Amino acid sequence: MGSNTVLIAFGLTLFAGLATGIGSALAFFAKRTNPKFLSASLGFSAGVMIYVSFVEIMVKARDSLIEGSNEILGNWLVVLAFFTGIAVIALIDKLVPSYENPHEIHKMDSLDKSENGFSEHDNKKLMRMGLFSALAIAIHNFPEGLATFTAALTDPSMGIAIAVAIAIHNIPEGIAVSVPIYYATGDKKKAFLYSFLSGLSEPVGALIGYLILRPFMGPMTFGFLFASVAGIMVFISLDELLPTAEEYGEHHVAIWGLIAGMAVMAISLLLFL
Repeated sequence: MGSNTVLIAFGLTLFAGLATGIGSALAFFAKRTNPKFLSASLGFSAGVMIYVSFVEIMVKARDSLIEGSNEILGNWLVVLAFFTGIAVIALIDKLVPSYENPHEIHKMDSLDKSENGFSEHDNKKLMRMGLFSALAIAIHNFPEGLATFTAALTDPSMGIAIAVAIAIHNIPEGIAVSVPIYYATGDKKKAFLYSFLSGLSEPVGALIGYLILRPFMGPMTFGFLFASVAGIMVFISLDELLPTAEEYGEHHVAIWGLIAGMAVMAISLLLFL
């Protein structure tokens, strides 16, 4: 594994994580989100992540696990690892209170009224919501960072697709952090900083994961980790991206975005055969 590959993987993970900053910036420059565009983008992101998880990542994980054991055990382990990934991200999701959970994203439109001024109590509540959202997003971004990094180490072209998909879904998370803090404090710099910092946990997750797992990297470790990453990505898509896409826009816009994401991912994988 060359140093260039590691640098590319880390760069892609950094890009995906710092997309929360894009969401933060959008919150300041746009009075309202474009619901249809956001809905289609989130659906597209889900389509990319679901398709690549089942068609590419699970296949490579299965091949690695069979190589490290045998065909029967390898097939059982890939299923076990997939559901382990789902269990890990679901547990993280469960431990985060629903109000502060980034999976319960608040629309910017619903906060427009705060320009008229809030009471001190409301400001404290908004500030708390923003800070807890930042913490929750940081926790969620940790395994996502490891997912992007692992995929990019194996196949940089697949890493790019996953990094873009995760970056798209990090944009509304950036909005969820920055808007409440901005309306509570009136300080754009502070709002942007907290949003930016919550995204940094993605490359941090990649770095810690890489340093811990590097000595153990072999077909079995890689296969188990990769199948777990597929589980994490499928859960994020079904629990976060699609429900949020439906909330922001129309049902069919989200679904066509999903299908477009799958189609683009399918074509991009065929081009690299």
